[in-house]
Amino acid sequence: MLEVDKIKKFFKGDRLAEYLGIELVDVLDGGAIARLDIRDEHLNGIGTVHGGAIFTLADFTFAVAANSHGRVTVAINVSISFMKAATTGTLTATAKEISLNPKLASYTVNVCDDEGDIVAIFQGMAYRKRDKIVVD
Repeated sequence: MLEVDKIKKFFKGDRLAEYLGIELVDVLDGGAIARLDIRDEHLNGIGTVHGGAIFTLADFTFAVAANSHGRVTVAINVSISFMKAATTGTLTATAKEISLNPKLASYTVNVCDDEGDIVAIFQGMAYRKRDKIVVD
């Protein structure tokens, strides 16, 4: 696994996550935690958090978890199920590695609201390249 400060530095390059205000809270061996403080610009036309914002939070957290072993890893298939609407507060995404082999890895990301209720469940499968992650 990469050192936490190195993986955090690597993911500072994710400009969409930065633009949306996604904060990387922790990097674990095969896991990650990130959060998003809900702002007005995250809301859709009916006043709930836009599915794209929730998806991006989950996808970012998945990417951190998948790359935490120090190998360049990219998504090959993902899906998301929205369980509950969110309107205010903070969303927290927690990624957990389900399986890992030399070429493929699978992850589940739960996105929860301030009450701990699941807002969305994200499943991701990733391809593990041979390239190592390089951090200057």
